[in-house]
Amino acid sequence: MTGSGRCVALLPMKANSQRVKGKNFRPLHGKPLFAWILDSLLALDEIDEVVINTDARHILAENGLVESDRVRIRDRKAELCGDTVSMNLILADDIAAVEAETYLMTHTTNPMLRPETIRAALAAYRAGVADGTADSLFTVNKIQTRFYRADASPVNHDPDNLVQTQDLEPWFEENSNLFIFSRDSFAATNARIGRKPILHEMNKMEAVDIDTPEDWALAEAVASLHMQHQKTA
Repeated sequence: MTGSGRCVALLPMKANSQRVKGKNFRPLHGKPLFAWILDSLLALDEIDEVVINTDARHILAENGLVESDRVRIRDRKAELCGDTVSMNLILADDIAAVEAETYLMTHTTNPMLRPETIRAALAAYRAGVADGTADSLFTVNKIQTRFYRADASPVNHDPDNLVQTQDLEPWFEENSNLFIFSRDSFAATNARIGRKPILHEMNKMEAVDIDTPEDWALAEAVASLHMQHQKTA
């Protein structure tokens, strides 16, 4: 099959994690962490296939996930295993093997990322590509606060002329939730962010990214609120 019109979601998933052991498969409110984002991806008709590049096919099987018409499991090459391997190398391997017009990349560690947000980001990306103003998209958190350097010198404000933080110039933090790009934009930079990216702002509660035990505790709290909201909706 050619890549014409196809949208493929890339969901890399390794067996081991450095700071939160086994987090990709650890239960979060009744289902393994990876299932949260996978369910969101599969809920979207816009996504033709989810590709999981992993060294943990056996663990996925133990958790009830095997290949299907919309889920492809790719065994990670030995030279791409390990904690120090660049994610861009893993993505390059998937892109070389899987044809698509649009690639969407996210992580198992983004359990609160909603289908509605992914759909809106895809629409923004496609509009940007169509009018020539963008070649990629990544999600961000908008931050308006006072920053200092290590020597206590101000970065983005004047301590002698304080203004409300909401009036400060906004800064944008890459939140690692979502990246959208094409084969050409990836080739131009060897990275998931192209030369003309769209910064797509997200709600901070939704943008939880689990790297540390503290992040896991926050994700549990946000997931609990999410589930309570669903029950009362």
